[in-house]
Amino acid sequence: MLPIPSDASAVSPLSRTPSLYVVATPLGNLQDMSLRALALLKAVDAVAAEDTRHSQKLLDAFGITTRLVALHEHNEQAAAGQVIRMLEEGRHVALITDAGTPAVSDPGARAVARIQEAGFPVVPVPGACAAIAALSASGLADGHFHFHGFLPTKSAARKAQLDALRGVPGTLVFYEAPHRIAECLDDIAATLEPGRQIVVARELTKMFEQIVRMPLPEAPAWLAADPNRSRGEFVLLVSAAPPAEGLPPEAERVLGLLLAELPVKQAAKLAAAITGASKNALYERALELRED
Repeated sequence: MLPIPSDASAVSPLSRTPSLYVVATPLGNLQDMSLRALALLKAVDAVAAEDTRHSQKLLDAFGITTRLVALHEHNEQAAAGQVIRMLEEGRHVALITDAGTPAVSDPGARAVARIQEAGFPVVPVPGACAAIAALSASGLADGHFHFHGFLPTKSAARKAQLDALRGVPGTLVFYEAPHRIAECLDDIAATLEPGRQIVVARELTKMFEQIVRMPLPEAPAWLAADPNRSRGEFVLLVSAAPPAEGLPPEAERVLGLLLAELPVKQAAKLAAAITGASKNALYERALELRED
């Protein structure tokens, strides 16, 4: 364990090299602000923020007087150039968004890439992230997750995207806004398998936080039962697809090819080694195919 300096306030949180610090901020509960984030926001020369008016309230709450500059989706390239100029002058800059971790379905990724290309360090300062917070309290145990963020706004495109994600072997993670949540849940329930579970997490870390898990087909009716359930920002977690009945298509294809040249037992053994499917299931299927 590292020793704690007798005067911790004298230790600068800044790197010796001018850097961009990607700083996570609270989703809603100010007590989720980390000590490191506070120290950095006080120490840097400027804070690049998605919405300077919104972020000014955050800085005011902690007595931070650092200058704010705007960096949002409409000016990201120009703002990245401004940040690079500040770094070239030897100054340090922090990047924050309205809530949570920057560059995760929020502006910042293109700016980070440009600053890296300019040769300056980009330092992550971890903290709140809506997707991870929702996953940790979801009760879903798929072992893997796929973060997608916001789905398309039009129903046809949204359904097409969901259909493309159907085979992902893990929990699907989406963000959604309150004015689209009803149609989004309708499309998810209509497109994905009814055997899945869904977790609806809204207003995370805030006064009216709600995290509910239910069978996917029940989600549209649950939302419609109370108008208050459509309020706030949403994270939607959809469990992985249930195991398919029978053999995977690739295992069937390989088995068929091998059966054309080999005895049943040998074909099943080789097909299992090639595809990873159950040798017993392949053997039973091989017997059925030979009987046909």
